[in-house]
Amino acid sequence: MYLLINIVGIFVTIGVAYLFSRDRKHIQWKSVGIVTALQLFLAWFFVNFSAGRQAVVAAANGFNWLVATSYKGIAFALPDFVSKTIPGAGGTLDGNMNFVTSALMPILLVVPLFDILTYIGFLPWLVKWIGKGLSFITGQPRFEAFFSIEMMFLGNTEVLAVSKGQLTQMNEERNLTIALMSMSCVTASIIGAYTQMMPGQYVLTAVPLNILGAIIISAILNPVVVDQKDDIIVEVNEPVEVQQADGTVKMERPKKEPFFSFLGDSILGAGKLILIIAASVMAFVALANLIDQVFLLTGLKWLSLENIFGVIMFPFAWLLGFNPQDAFQIAQYMGTKLVTNEFVVMGEVSKSVMAGTGLFANKHAIAVLTVFVTSFANFGTVGMIIGAFKGLVSNEKVNLISKNVPLMLISGILVSLLSAGMAGLFAW
Repeated sequence: MYLLINIVGIFVTIGVAYLFSRDRKHIQWKSVGIVTALQLFLAWFFVNFSAGRQAVVAAANGFNWLVATSYKGIAFALPDFVSKTIPGAGGTLDGNMNFVTSALMPILLVVPLFDILTYIGFLPWLVKWIGKGLSFITGQPRFEAFFSIEMMFLGNTEVLAVSKGQLTQMNEERNLTIALMSMSCVTASIIGAYTQMMPGQYVLTAVPLNILGAIIISAILNPVVVDQKDDIIVEVNEPVEVQQADGTVKMERPKKEPFFSFLGDSILGAGKLILIIAASVMAFVALANLIDQVFLLTGLKWLSLENIFGVIMFPFAWLLGFNPQDAFQIAQYMGTKLVTNEFVVMGEVSKSVMAGTGLFANKHAIAVLTVFVTSFANFGTVGMIIGAFKGLVSNEKVNLISKNVPLMLISGILVSLLSAGMAGLFAW
């Protein structure tokens, strides 16, 4: 019976996305159906076979290496900010690094690196051909298709930062799609930390499922019809219209900016972006805490954002295939994750999950909760994404994204529910 409920829950999740859609008439159901079938196949494959998970580990290790390399530069200027346990970094800090060091400062390497790859033409070439293949399979525009793979490990702020050229050229509707998708990112550098607290089998299953889920949910919430002429990949020195002496117009490539001038602008832009993101995150987290403090003034100790979201999530937790009692407990964990972050929940349940005791004596509960919490979908991430866009695109585009903050939260929640529901089908 609970398997049937789980199946119904997947359709309900897609149905909720339809209810909140900004343009139901233009939803490309064929594309949604293809990606949903692909997600279902990958859920079966990753839950039951180790080969796929090993591929995810290999890719994650590559991005880990890149992020770890960036710590050498950080440690040179701020050694007390970087853990000495990172090989080659040369820092002096013991224990965990703070959010700014671990999540934001690597942008100082990642963004210039990707900008260099854009400058020499390699990244546009990669996006063009990988995006073309993924677009053929998923029915999505080339950049959105490539972005879904790119954000699998790079993290939302980094992947947005390296996509500045493309984002500035795309209209505000497509920028909103990217913002919705970004709610379901993870960063390769912390996947290892996840697997120390939760079963690695399901952590690594969640990563590709979330990417496909992000494509499905964003395609329903914000369907955008992209003309073939607009489905282009931006290059550094794209051809522009040049007026000729005889009055005709000719397409010519402008002279490339000198490399080190280009690199200097890239580094400066990355530094500004870090400041904008840090300020936005602190403000959003503080505002969420302020709301909780106001609730405390009522004298109702149970009244908090976590509990409110827990109540909201209860019917969805039940539809993931649980009895009412277990569903309420799972819903509370979901609410906590959305208001705080995934590490808070992982810390609370890690011992029980790893020991398989209590609620987590059930394999289904382990799979569902692990997949649900393995993403950045929470209030703080909204601040990170808006902060990133403020440093990258025009106010017009930022305003549309800011007007749709509730839709961003809904997107993150629905992707997590869809991924958890898919994984739960094959774990009982």
